[in-house]
Amino acid sequence: MRHRNVSTALDYTFLALADPIRRTILERLTAGEARVTDVAADFSISLNSVSKHIRQLERADLVERRIVGREHRLRLRLEQLSAVQDWIASKRAFWSERLDNLDRVLTAQDEGRPPPPAARET
Repeated sequence: MRHRNVSTALDYTFLALADPIRRTILERLTAGEARVTDVAADFSISLNSVSKHIRQLERADLVERRIVGREHRLRLRLEQLSAVQDWIASKRAFWSERLDNLDRVLTAQDEGRPPPPAARET
């Protein structure tokens, strides 16, 4: 992420990942750098449509374009996916803690005990 705040970058990333064509393009680029025309050849849509998808991936910093002569070459950028992983891990930790607290409350309730102190605070 070069020039946006984390929230905006995550929005662009999730938007880019929401489309199956864009995910397929990313998968294609895991094999290495590729020309735009080669990537577009994998789809039954126009080159213009594929280019629009590529621009969304560039906006999300998932793909980088390099121009060599008349060729536009694409390469995968994995840095932004690390930010997504961090965001998911923080949400997983948050909900795991909440569900553990709920489990303690329900277990105490089933056993006729008052809920544990940590569970009363949430």
